Amino acid sequence: FSVAALQGGAAHVLHLDMAAGALSIGKQNHRANGLERNAGFLPHDLFSSWGRVIRGGPYDLVIADPSAYQKGSFVATKDWPRLVRRLPELLAPQGHALLCLNAPELDTAFLHDAVRTHAPELSFVERLANPPVYADRDPERALKVMVFRRGSASASGSPFESTPDDPG
Repeated sequence: FSVAALQGGAAHVLHLDMAAGALSIGKQNHRANGLERNAGFLPHDLFSSWGRVIRGGPYDLVIADPSAYQKGSFVATKDWPRLVRRLPELLAPQGHALLCLNAPELDTAFLHDAVRTHAPELSFVERLANPPVYADRDPERALKVMVFRRGSASASGSPFESTPDDPG
């Protein structure tokens, strides 16, 4: 995501992950694309301290794409609400959150409910269409990529291009 963000015009990106391997691959991708200068890499457990991340904000866009279940670090049913609760602190006014959920047992209502309950300041904008590689007969079991916005969703729409297949 961070390489695409910089190629799309972002001034700076912060890649946060607990896994050193994921950060190493991210650094390699940035180096291969000549984009190391405007990228930060933070090996950090978000739930142990939000301070470092909040101090770097506010952010125009926060992309949350955690593993649905990673023993010892993230369990979707328990940790998505904890993450969503802090999004308003991270987002700039009118900032966007791109939330990715790849857990077949959890549907879009799970994220809608988490946002409605824990971050009512955020408004739903759209669900982005999946590429064919993520196709599933049941869209609720497939990858769910949803855009939310701090403030009114109608004020400026989504920063993402919709495709004709977009269900949102």
